[in-house]
Amino acid sequence: MTTESESKPGASPQTPFAVHQLSSLISDWIGRLGTVWIEGQLAEVNPRRGITYLSLRDTDRDVSISLHAPSAIIDSLEPALVQGSRVVAEVKADWWPKRGSLQFKVYQIRTVGLGELIARLEALRNLLASEGLFDIERKKPIPFLPSRVGLICGANSDAMHDVIKNAQRRWPDVDFVVREVAVQGVTAVKQISNALTELDAIDDVDVIVIARGGGAFEDLLPFSDESLIRLISKLSTPIVAAIGHEEDRPLIDYVADYRASTPTDAARRIVPDVLQEIADLSQARHQIARLTLTRIDQLRHQLELVLARPALAHPSALIDQRLEANEQKREAIYRLIKNKVALDFAELSGMKTTLKALSPQGTLERGFAIVRNASGQVISSTKKVKPQELITIRFADGATEATTKS
Repeated sequence: MTTESESKPGASPQTPFAVHQLSSLISDWIGRLGTVWIEGQLAEVNPRRGITYLSLRDTDRDVSISLHAPSAIIDSLEPALVQGSRVVAEVKADWWPKRGSLQFKVYQIRTVGLGELIARLEALRNLLASEGLFDIERKKPIPFLPSRVGLICGANSDAMHDVIKNAQRRWPDVDFVVREVAVQGVTAVKQISNALTELDAIDDVDVIVIARGGGAFEDLLPFSDESLIRLISKLSTPIVAAIGHEEDRPLIDYVADYRASTPTDAARRIVPDVLQEIADLSQARHQIARLTLTRIDQLRHQLELVLARPALAHPSALIDQRLEANEQKREAIYRLIKNKVALDFAELSGMKTTLKALSPQGTLERGFAIVRNASGQVISSTKKVKPQELITIRFADGATEATTKS
């Protein structure tokens, strides 16, 4: 049983479209699209009688479309369109039912002038700068002596030879990993981006050089592509840009970690000059030796000054001075002690004389005597003397006993 959907034209083998029906249907669909403005680079300009056929290629991708325009529109342009011109055009999809092909009809077309391209790049530069992609703080240092150098350049180009030759002249053992790519045209951005990603993934590639020996402003536009600039800002390997265009710098110069003015300048930056390094080492060695000898001379002079001091030149003199001073102090102390002893002795003699004069012995020696009773008590009065009492009389030189009378 056939369903309603299968009975529709083109829905089943039993109800196929005729070729003209499908072509007409496609023409109706495409006709509803209206006009759009597109931009690209002319890959082909083929004038015919009354109509000029054009091939417009994407500026960043390997994609192209076919255009056709009345020759009057093309012939009125100044400057004339040529292969490689960058244009913007108002087009409308145009399906040709008889041949089943799609082309785009041109209603308006004009070249993109150099001034307009520069203005666009300036706007893009300001945008990327505002995001911090060009900040100095983001710049990675270039290693003093890289293990390997990645080099992205045109196939067998002068830029490649300049970088390798000048780098090997400075440091013969430098090792390169070369990726030859398109450095202009629609495939340049993709090939350069792929080469950058590949080289950044190699562990011992310490720096990557992107080299091209200058060129026309339009040829250098791939090096200002936004996707390429953003890719470079995310890489971990330091990037040296050596595009060699002084007047209008491509945006890669701003995001690169080092901007070389030429490929030769890049070679000078990525490796040291072995002869200069040897000369610098020799100079440093001589300078160190000179500074060392100068310091030794200074220390020797200081030592001589120290040794010339009297205390070190004649150490015994200092000892003699100290001995003499000690002897003088000893004599002074001896005199002080001797005088002190004499004074104390004189004072003691005086005190002795006084004590002797005041002592009982002294009194006895002056003719006095001490009388005691039998119990040893001093008899100081005749009233205390009893008749026939035994008394003791003490003289200066001894004692004697006596008996009192009545």
